[in-house]
Amino acid sequence: MDRASWFALPERRGDMVRFMLTLALAAARVYVALFFAWSIREALLLAFASVVGAVFLLAAAEPIQRRTALSRNWSLALVGVLLLLLLSGFLWLLGNQLRSQMIDLTGKLPGAINSLQQTLGISLPGQGGQANGGSIGLSGIGSGIQDLFGSLVSLGGTVVTGLSSLVLVIVGAFFLAGAPDLYRSGVVMLFPKDQHARIDDALVTAGRALHLWLLAQLIAMAMVGVLVCIGTWLIGLSAPLALGLFAGLLEFIPVVGPILGAVPALLLAMTQSGWAVLWTLLLFVIVQQIESNLIMPLIQRRLVEIPPALLLFALLAIGLLFGMIGVVIATPLTVVLYVLVKKLYVRELLGEETQVPGEG
Repeated sequence: MDRASWFALPERRGDMVRFMLTLALAAARVYVALFFAWSIREALLLAFASVVGAVFLLAAAEPIQRRTALSRNWSLALVGVLLLLLLSGFLWLLGNQLRSQMIDLTGKLPGAINSLQQTLGISLPGQGGQANGGSIGLSGIGSGIQDLFGSLVSLGGTVVTGLSSLVLVIVGAFFLAGAPDLYRSGVVMLFPKDQHARIDDALVTAGRALHLWLLAQLIAMAMVGVLVCIGTWLIGLSAPLALGLFAGLLEFIPVVGPILGAVPALLLAMTQSGWAVLWTLLLFVIVQQIESNLIMPLIQRRLVEIPPALLLFALLAIGLLFGMIGVVIATPLTVVLYVLVKKLYVRELLGEETQVPGEG
């Protein structure tokens, strides 16, 4: 080793130490950020649900703002009033019928479950018979009351938590819709200054794609609900309005939603006859074929299209990570991530030509 190299060695060692310290500090920051995000994951999911609600409110307020002299905030207030009046009118016109059908539905489901157990020769949890020929001791009664009280408390806590989360999402959606540019610019400022234009454009594109997807989903939900309601009424099942509403709402959840939406109708059909079960199963197969091969292709041709396999595995991954809340918002979250990855990574970083939903 020559003399110059000997004196340069400590300097190289110092550069290596500084590099390793910088790398360790960056890794620590990433770890802290990920740990903090995981700790507040439920709040982040509710915040994203508010974003989805804000997109819906802005889409509904845009025509009003364009055709009138009202500002955005007054248009949003009018949308809120119209939605409240629409919900009140629906409950007033169909509330009694829907309530009686819901009561009829919940009243017949236990009998349908028992019929299913007898047919298949199985015993579902919590559906077992009484022991010792139906005689139950005082300890059994006390244990049953305690279990029932615990179940009611747990159910009440779940309902309260769900309602409070729903109220939080609705209020947050109106706040976000009232000043979307403010909150978007706040997100953009978290990135380096030379990236502001790219991030802002990507967020705008993702919001437009989310708007198009939400419009397509609402159309599909409405059509599935109407078809199921008419079909179950023609078959002669009880509570066709409730069954159609249930199937239409669960259409929001991809893959598993349509399957879960068919369960109450099939259980009710089991209390009638084998032909009713066959016709009900055939009805839901036909409705899903119409939805998958006719309704959604026509809608997605004009709106936004996401690969079905991507939605399936995204639903599985997000559901395993975040539970039921993740399952509900898995699809809109996948839409946003899909747009951001294609626009920021595939196109701008890798330089590949690709079509990004929401552009144009």
